[in-house]
Amino acid sequence: MFDPNITVLVADDMKTMRKIVIKGLMDIGFKNFLEAVDGQEAWMTLNANADKVKLVVSDWNMPNCSGLDFLKRVRADGRFKKLPFVLVTAESEMSQVAEAVSAGVDNYVVKPFKSEDLKTKLEAVYKKCAAAA
Repeated sequence: MFDPNITVLVADDMKTMRKIVIKGLMDIGFKNFLEAVDGQEAWMTLNANADKVKLVVSDWNMPNCSGLDFLKRVRADGRFKKLPFVLVTAESEMSQVAEAVSAGVDNYVVKPFKSEDLKTKLEAVYKKCAAAA
């Protein structure tokens, strides 16, 4: 599993949802978080902390810059091509999941979710990233 001391960037336009995601991550053992209110702010935060952020958990539906658009920006930048990226979404439509996969998402979590669901998804992401390394 990921080192619990890494910094996780959590992006969601709803403060309550950011708190829920962070609580879920804390339940798993993570300790360090940066927050962003949309994909645009997340992109700026990621750039300002490029050496620190080792995992991104982003909502899909956000104003200004969606999680999917943020993901595409991240994958287009050579520094972040392999940065683990998880989308949190209320969307479980297969076409949208396929779009996220083709954009390079490592995994996705469908709302509502439990800490165990998040842990299972993150374990899968970790295994995938470790195998690719």
